[in-house]
Amino acid sequence: MKLRLTIISVLLIISGVQAQNADNQLLPGSKTLKDITQNELLGIVSELTSPEYGGRLSGSPGYLKAAEWVASEFKKWGVKPANDGSYFQYFGNAYSEVLSAGKLTWHRTNPGGSVADVEYSFPDDYFPGSNSGSGTVTAEVVFAGFGISAPELGWDDYAGIDVKGKIVLLENGVPYSKNDSTLEKWTPYTYHRYKFRNAAEHGAAGLLYSGKTANPNTSYLDHFIYAHIDTRITEALFEAAGKEYSEVKKQITENFSPGSFSLGQTITISASTRNFPESKACNVVGLIEGSDPDLKNEVIIIGAHLDGQGSLGGTVFPGALDNASGCADILAAAKALSRLKEKPKRSVLFILFGGEECGLYGSTCYVENPLFPPGKTIFMANLDMVGNGTGFNLSSALSYPEIYNHFFDSNENFLHRKMEASEARPNFGRPRSDGAVFRKAGFKTIEIWTSGTVKPVYYHDPSDNADALTPDIMEDAAKLLFLSIVGVADDTAIKTGK
Repeated sequence: MKLRLTIISVLLIISGVQAQNADNQLLPGSKTLKDITQNELLGIVSELTSPEYGGRLSGSPGYLKAAEWVASEFKKWGVKPANDGSYFQYFGNAYSEVLSAGKLTWHRTNPGGSVADVEYSFPDDYFPGSNSGSGTVTAEVVFAGFGISAPELGWDDYAGIDVKGKIVLLENGVPYSKNDSTLEKWTPYTYHRYKFRNAAEHGAAGLLYSGKTANPNTSYLDHFIYAHIDTRITEALFEAAGKEYSEVKKQITENFSPGSFSLGQTITISASTRNFPESKACNVVGLIEGSDPDLKNEVIIIGAHLDGQGSLGGTVFPGALDNASGCADILAAAKALSRLKEKPKRSVLFILFGGEECGLYGSTCYVENPLFPPGKTIFMANLDMVGNGTGFNLSSALSYPEIYNHFFDSNENFLHRKMEASEARPNFGRPRSDGAVFRKAGFKTIEIWTSGTVKPVYYHDPSDNADALTPDIMEDAAKLLFLSIVGVADDTAIKTGK
């Protein structure tokens, strides 16, 4: 019996040593990998979502303060400033401060002609417009469909209706949904800024956007008042007009014909804001220089947007999942890489983008002013909302097997998560992520997401705080980055431009 126990003990020791040797052989800096912890990641999220930064609205003092904090962490770890001695790459970024929650009142006209005021509340029923003008507008509400006037496409939501001095109720998007070359013709009309300007040019005094979401990617037009409303309010307005909201939308898209009409109801929207048209924001750019004399001139770019939706009337939108999670994953991986005694052969550039929520300003700034020649960029990985789930989804990765194989092997050997991947496919619509901007500019781009959502997702909502995250997937996302970056950076078989 003693002999049997001794043999088992020896076998366990040998197995442990073999596993440790395999770990050290397959994973440079395996001790560093173990330093990536859930506590560290939650600490970063806690910092970025603190009220001190006011929701990190790009262009605001709170955002710039958050950018300074990230740069100070890079400096502490020895991650170098990447922009001619600076951690910052600046660009123009106007923003608006929303001073109060405003007011939204429906002066409901009942069938008998009586009027009853329905007071709505923030944040349950509506969000004040992130770029609304200041003031109050009381007017009749006119449903103007998608708010598009495109004569070359045979479409005009404003044909046959009068919106002068009135409030228009609009839908997001366009009536055409197929991802083909025709959609590309509709793309200029998908932008919120276009819809707002078009409404104002038709004489509208205000706007209700159906769908309650905080969105700084809109136009500031002086004295043009608007709010985002819950679809429940839209449905109620349609019901009061004797129509069913879902049926009207269905008829517009199926018949491919505008269905605008006056709702015969009056609403008051009040807003208090202050616009800052000359403000600036920045990308935060940190570099770990490669160890190989030649390959260090080639770069891997890892990016995530740092900005959020800011605050509305003093209520902060923390932006934990979107996108403090992606930033935390990158920062943890950067810290681990900085601790390696022998750095990877190729350089690694970390970019925390500003202006994503405002219209992809930061990524556009980078591709127009790259810090490394595009021909020397191996690939770009973009992380957005990587903090709630059980697995990974690598969009476009299958089109670059020489890169994807490192992610696949890292997951198979060490993390054992469900990993899905897809090939790069053409997108004829407008870019909706920083990764899409890089892809459109010709960079090999992989977008990393989490799959298998565990907790409710509070998109552009004040409830998007640290409680909405699953820290274990964040830990593995940071480890996946670390492992895969080392693998790609040291793979001499990979060539730029191929």
